[in-house]
Amino acid sequence: MDELVFLKLGGSLLTDKTRPQVLRGHVLARLAAEIAAALRACPDLRLVIGHGSGSFGHVTASRYGTRAGVYTPEQWRGYAEVARVAAELNRLAVNALAEAGVPALRLQPSASALCHDGELRTLDERPIVAALAHGLTPVVYGDVALDDVRGGTIISTEEIFRWLAPRLNPRRVVLVGEVAGVLTADPASGVRGELVAEITPATLPHLAQALGGSRGIDVTGGMVAKVAEMLALAQATPSLAAVQVISGWVPGLVRAVLVDPTHRAGTRITAGRV
Repeated sequence: MDELVFLKLGGSLLTDKTRPQVLRGHVLARLAAEIAAALRACPDLRLVIGHGSGSFGHVTASRYGTRAGVYTPEQWRGYAEVARVAAELNRLAVNALAEAGVPALRLQPSASALCHDGELRTLDERPIVAALAHGLTPVVYGDVALDDVRGGTIISTEEIFRWLAPRLNPRRVVLVGEVAGVLTADPASGVRGELVAEITPATLPHLAQALGGSRGIDVTGGMVAKVAEMLALAQATPSLAAVQVISGWVPGLVRAVLVDPTHRAGTRITAGRV
């Protein structure tokens, strides 16, 4: 039986988020090879891959305030620049996946995405469905979007996944980042945080203050926003077993998690259904 998995490669993992447009090419190449190996090992595995914008999109979007709205001629030029650099990182990611043997297909979210006051309201999932049906691996990414209140804004990969999940019915979502999972303290703060093994709607309020933001510039809200998006996704998607947050620094872990749904690593985010 086919298993559909949404896989996100974090922008802070693929790039040095503290410096503009610096790709960690060796990390991207290794992750692409692990994804290709998982697809070879599991012929029934289907993937929708997404990635963050890291130091490509976030630095530029922060400079122009794109997330908050696009109103002036300068901000619209900034909107176009954010779209350009985000697409550039996507090109690099798709090239690495293709070189590893993944049948990756670039799909630009901003071509169909429309928002209302920062909330994604429309995104055409039909090209993704068609690509999957033909054995391809769609690759989406954090991007700009037109907004009927703000003019323009930013949509994160998590927001895109949240929109797609109830329509595509994935069995799992795997988020690959810099840390071992969701921690009770931001590693950048110097405080040693504990790994949170599982998060449900009932436990999130107790964790929200401790979770904090993300290292470097993140215009999409940091870890709290990402966890909240994934909880909403889990609640809206009955087919979903869990969202799993893992580290991309551990060689072989991405392959292991993709191949084995029961592999215990990182943090599990679930809807808390009985």
